[in-house]
Amino acid sequence: MIHTTFYDPNITVVRPGVERLTAINAKAFKEDVADLINGGATQLIIDFRDVAFLDSSGLGALVGVLKKIGHRGDLVVSGLNSDVQQMFRICRMDRVFKVYSDVDTAVQTMAETQ
Repeated sequence: MIHTTFYDPNITVVRPGVERLTAINAKAFKEDVADLINGGATQLIIDFRDVAFLDSSGLGALVGVLKKIGHRGDLVVSGLNSDVQQMFRICRMDRVFKVYSDVDTAVQTMAETQ
């Protein structure tokens, strides 16, 4: 389901691979990203550029992934459209996750802080 791009050995970009991250596919998304973390990925960028809608289950999966990575690494999000960004604000997830406008900015910032 997810699509990954490896920028270097440390930074992995994950695209959910769906237009709507909802209760229907949130569990699979969480499991796929957890597998990446179990495989050693420590710097993750979740790129939402192709995601048009996100519900509470999608947010819950994202929080689950954040808990999974814990202190082993960092997880940020990028490419939020206005609807997804509004959902982040309403649920105050914009205070939990670092949000970047695009993948390139997120990669550059993460690379500088390594």
